[in-house]
Amino acid sequence: MDRDFRKPTIHSMKRRCRAHDYSWKGCYHITISVAKGLHKPLGRMAGRLDKPDSDSDGPHVELTPIGRMVEKELCESIHRYYPMLEVVEYIVMPEHLHFLLMAHSNVVSQNGKTTHLGHVIAGFKLGCNKRYWAMTGKIAQEEGWATESPGTLKSNNAGVQNNNSAGVASSNNAGIVKSDSALGDLVVKHAASAGALPLLFDAGYCDVMPVDEEQLATQRAYIRANPRNRLMRMSNRDWLFPRRNTVDTAVSIPALKGYLQRECPQHLNTNIFAAIEKRLLKNNGHVACDSYGNMSLLNRRLLPVVCHRKDAGLFEKQKARCLAEAASGAVLVSARIARGEQEILNQAMLCGYAVIRIEDNGFPDIYHPSADKMDDCAAGNLLLLTPWSYQFITQEENITVSFCKTMNCVSQAICKMKDSWWKDE
Repeated sequence: MDRDFRKPTIHSMKRRCRAHDYSWKGCYHITISVAKGLHKPLGRMAGRLDKPDSDSDGPHVELTPIGRMVEKELCESIHRYYPMLEVVEYIVMPEHLHFLLMAHSNVVSQNGKTTHLGHVIAGFKLGCNKRYWAMTGKIAQEEGWATESPGTLKSNNAGVQNNNSAGVASSNNAGIVKSDSALGDLVVKHAASAGALPLLFDAGYCDVMPVDEEQLATQRAYIRANPRNRLMRMSNRDWLFPRRNTVDTAVSIPALKGYLQRECPQHLNTNIFAAIEKRLLKNNGHVACDSYGNMSLLNRRLLPVVCHRKDAGLFEKQKARCLAEAASGAVLVSARIARGEQEILNQAMLCGYAVIRIEDNGFPDIYHPSADKMDDCAAGNLLLLTPWSYQFITQEENITVSFCKTMNCVSQAICKMKDSWWKDE
């Protein structure tokens, strides 16, 4: 069958896992963003990077009245209407919020009906919108939009008429909004009688489900580190944002193809190379790289770190030579694919030496590296480069040999040196 008519898949963190029932017990990392066009309505960044997070002068968010309202709704109203749900970690940022929502048992409404997590989130957003409209004078206080306590998850408190075609459940189901799109229908209905009502939040939400204690700890750490990471990016704007087409490798597409034909002929064919070429960043016919981190590292002596199986018996010599050169001021450049490459670069970073890493995926528009990478970039010891356009990659997808060899080629091109340099006496 000819399937060329199909539209390309647009990957989004707002897409739900089809195999998962979102009424089940479990833990969910939820991210909600404010509506487009609103300029940081929830707060502003404050504090100092040289202070620990536990210090009152450490990085933090000073919440606006709207931000404090959202925090109160988050911490109180969800649990009040859904006792099985608990917010176990959260941060309200100037234009978004993260929270870990723990479902200690399957999610049910007050009348015992099974409830999708999306209904809970839509109800929370509706409650915040009601108070936001009252606080900004969009709806009069006496109508009960801000004075009801808590009035968050029951649309009948807002005087909303039941209308299942608009996506609003009946009052027998606690008035839960069925979907985020239904929230838009609800607003349209109110707009007809009360004037246009601007939304506080963007449509939908992002969710991540930690599957074990280690991932849960990682999500907690990410949420807690948000203020420090944001303040760090604000203080190092030249380093801590992706920059596009900043490095010209001088490697042409034909030259890359010739390199791969020599290095891995058994793992290369027309289709494989076409897939590689499609994902590569290009500028004036050359492979280009986006960057994140300290670009001044490119002005120092650069040495590629590539570990080959044929040189496994010489690994200790290679490692010692690489670390000695790094100690003398050279910058090690590697894709960190082989275990030996990982060991050498990890040791170099522990010693405080500067390194450049070739990343195996592109940088999305909103790019958040790990806390360790961000710290090293902010300290000026790390530069991340990628020759790839960003692509959503599932955990099941494995990196191919030709893909790895392409990054090794980029490493050597950036250094303008072959990866066998360490063998020279």
